[in-house]
Amino acid sequence: MAATESKLWYLEQINLFKNLSPEEMSEIDQRAVMKSAEKNQFIYFPEEPSKVIYFLKRGRVKIGSYSEDGKEILKTVLYPGEVFGEMGILGESKRRDFAIAMDKDTRLCTLSIEEMKQIMSGNSELSLAVTKMIGEKLRKVELKLESVIFKDARTRVVDLIKEMGESYGVKVGEETLIKHNLTHQDIANLTATSRQTVTTILNELKELDLIYMERNRFLVRDLNALK
Repeated sequence: MAATESKLWYLEQINLFKNLSPEEMSEIDQRAVMKSAEKNQFIYFPEEPSKVIYFLKRGRVKIGSYSEDGKEILKTVLYPGEVFGEMGILGESKRRDFAIAMDKDTRLCTLSIEEMKQIMSGNSELSLAVTKMIGEKLRKVELKLESVIFKDARTRVVDLIKEMGESYGVKVGEETLIKHNLTHQDIANLTATSRQTVTTILNELKELDLIYMERNRFLVRDLNALK
């Protein structure tokens, strides 16, 4: 690890900690543990005790669950700066989902739920930020459920691309570059549709010149006009 990429450096890049003082960051740094995971390695399993909260600094992590017949249900893909495994703060005793590293040399910082609660109890601003983060995640779950019920497959795929563009896209003039590394099957899982349907929709968007596709990336001509 490069000298500039210390544990504290990683922690300072986490969205949740952006407004903390150097003293507060130092306390978290002393308690946090740096871990790494390889591609396709489980970080935690369903039914595992919810004792740890994770801060993602490098790589991507997918969160999902399994249906009764063993089919993988992909719920979300997390990118650097995001937090996961936080439901233990609200009293969840066992994991409902799995978390799997999607990239080689995925880097994580971890804190026990109890240590996180202790830090939050002495920092009202952090406590409020955690509450807002959890509320926002629950809101996104609700919106996704509504999307599956009320929106057609094309709209769900377009909405996912727009969400990715707004969250992780990089402006290139009037266009938006989205580096995603998702397969068509991943997109299908995230939008509750089929791989074949995703391929058809993406090809249609390309033919209409609304997006340009290369391997593992989209170039959206006009994110606001995408529909």
